[in-house]
Amino acid sequence: GMMDCKKALTAAEGDFVKAQEILREKSLIKADKKSDRETKEGYIASYVHADNKTAALVEILCETDFVALNEKLQEVAKNVAMQVVAMNPADVAELLAQDYIRDGKITIEDLVKETSGLLGEKLVVNRFTRYEIGE
Repeated sequence: GMMDCKKALTAAEGDFVKAQEILREKSLIKADKKSDRETKEGYIASYVHADNKTAALVEILCETDFVALNEKLQEVAKNVAMQVVAMNPADVAELLAQDYIRDGKITIEDLVKETSGLLGEKLVVNRFTRYEIGE
């Protein structure tokens, strides 16, 4: 929350970039603590490229329907679907290891872990499928 931001900014001696990195690390630690929880709910996002010839569906699992309905999770899921369209990974492991197309400083796995820390639940990219006309 707001206090976490203030503490990070103080620890970073007023450096916003450093404070963001501190918050990102804190979020990743929170996500790791949730790794053994069950994920029985989820959200399926779609993305259709502007050419209308390539599309993807991505399933992200979470712990509760409350988080499944959260706009932040839905936004991240759509961005992961966009990643699938753009980068055509062979499987989930390859997808998670890819640099995020919207922020090359993090991977898709980092994006999911950051979102997990932010939302307070374990998130799992369970599966995806990619469609392309003629394939």
